[in-house]
Amino acid sequence: MKVTLRKKALTSGRTSLYLDFYPPLLHPDTGKLTRREFLGIHLFDKPKDSVERHHNRETMKLAEHTRATRQIEIQNQQFGFLNAERKTASFVEYFKSIAIKKVGSNSDNWYMGLRYFTDFAGPDLRFIDLNVLFCEEYRSYLLTGPALGPRRQKIAVNTAVSYFNKFKAVLKAAYKAGLLTQNINELIDSIKDEETHREFLVIEEFQKLAETKVKNDLLKRAALFSGLTGLRFSDVQSLLWSEVRGEPENYYIQFRQEKTAGVEVLPISDIAYSLLGEKGDEARKVFSGIKYAQVKTFLLKWVADAGIRKNITFHSFRHTYATLQLTSGTDIFTISKLLGHRNVKTTQIYTKVIDSKKKEAANRIKITWS
Repeated sequence: MKVTLRKKALTSGRTSLYLDFYPPLLHPDTGKLTRREFLGIHLFDKPKDSVERHHNRETMKLAEHTRATRQIEIQNQQFGFLNAERKTASFVEYFKSIAIKKVGSNSDNWYMGLRYFTDFAGPDLRFIDLNVLFCEEYRSYLLTGPALGPRRQKIAVNTAVSYFNKFKAVLKAAYKAGLLTQNINELIDSIKDEETHREFLVIEEFQKLAETKVKNDLLKRAALFSGLTGLRFSDVQSLLWSEVRGEPENYYIQFRQEKTAGVEVLPISDIAYSLLGEKGDEARKVFSGIKYAQVKTFLLKWVADAGIRKNITFHSFRHTYATLQLTSGTDIFTISKLLGHRNVKTTQIYTKVIDSKKKEAANRIKITWS
């Protein structure tokens, strides 16, 4: 059995690509012999610019990948035709079905990722409509920084990274479920992260916050606890008393990260434990009642009252934890484990912060000589 990639000229100045099977195959839906599978993709006969030339190159890559996949499927007697019902099914509805299963702080990110995708593709996009060119156009759309959020502000590059990764995850799941003939996810490039400034507190500032009086003691204790443990807001918010274990000088929490769903065992200090307050019922949340909507206003006043001129968010306390651990001499691999990072490369971003602090320290001692 041989699978050949062929072309068919169209009247629109384009060329359609299809696969030719020899000898013919028995189509699983129609029960008839077939020699052709049209791929639903095309080439520009005379590309006018770099965009159309790039389109032709990427389309040929996709077509050749499809041909090779079909050849393997046929040799393994796994004919990769998608039936008509699957091809015309709604990709948007499939995206939505995955997004609604997400829980925790990540659910909002999935919701916005779906919203931006629907704004670009419309509500009726089908699986059959997906190809590499469409994915690249969506990628370009996100990079223009569209504004759909409540404040109508353009999204940052790293937000676009997150939304595009959600889309790629859905493509991967659809291919695994047999809803796509090609693993398009592997054929499209991700958006590269943009390096951003990670605000953190030095130890003197952290201590100053601890000493500053506030009206909302619960949020203060939650933030300081994050600074002493590196926990994200979502994990602090969902922490249960049943997950807090141990005894003096040997306390730890055993919990499932909201963002990664990974199970973690995290040692905590006696000082961190003291911030939890009076022990409650096992099923009760430790910081019951804290809401993210309250955080921004609370932090603005707290930080200002402490005389600190930095743009501190709740996540800054996680950065503070990592940075203070590094400056105290804790090795990068241990910190990576404490933060629950799957890859130490994620943790290495903090080493750049420490390098800059070393340069600042080197320039603090000055003399005049002759």
